[in-house]
Amino acid sequence: MSIQRLQNLTLEEKYKFMARKNRTLNSSGLVLHDIEPLTRNQVLAFESERNLVLHGVAGTGKTFISCYLAFDDMTKGLYKQLIIIRSAVPTRDIGFLPGSEKEKASVYEEPYKDIAVELFQRGDSYEILKTKGLLHFMTTSYLRGITLKDAVIIVDECQNMSFHELDSIVTRVGTNCRIVFCGDFRQADLHKNGLQEFIRILKAMDQFDLIDFEIKDIVRSDFVKDYITAKTDLGL
Repeated sequence: MSIQRLQNLTLEEKYKFMARKNRTLNSSGLVLHDIEPLTRNQVLAFESERNLVLHGVAGTGKTFISCYLAFDDMTKGLYKQLIIIRSAVPTRDIGFLPGSEKEKASVYEEPYKDIAVELFQRGDSYEILKTKGLLHFMTTSYLRGITLKDAVIIVDECQNMSFHELDSIVTRVGTNCRIVFCGDFRQADLHKNGLQEFIRILKAMDQFDLIDFEIKDIVRSDFVKDYITAKTDLGL
């Protein structure tokens, strides 16, 4: 924004502008870059202040915007940390992974590393977030006995979770938390998952906004949109 344009703003507009520019995340030194919603359903997610269920086809930005909204809330001081939870379910059997628990879990962290790099424009941003205790990644295998608090909790790829796993996550939620479920029934790597039954419970709670992302919301690439359109048209 030019100096002349800034001078012409009202006092309230100046405060809003300066607040928007103060995007440094706590003590990390990382600056969150602004992004704008690209589709109507993304706008609905941006405007919601409730817990979320983001369901729909691949490539619609569900995980990306969830991470952005979490970091955005953290820059405002609403929450202290982002906790990302997913099930350690591979798309096919590759046998046992070597290494410690953390080394095994790191295989599933790659998408979030890429998201952090894009949002903060630094190659080491994900490592900084973890070192500063601002981001925690965990699998559903190690949730028993803990309480999650003062956090945005993103439950990703939840179509690969059993009802027991989903139930375990929700019953771990403590004070001052916002929880976001991301998934797609059509991408399930489990023959039977508990997502549909679980969502029935969430609807009955009246504390969630459920947003169904469609083919028209695909933003990854025109190629992906064309592929999913063709697959859908063929009934596959």
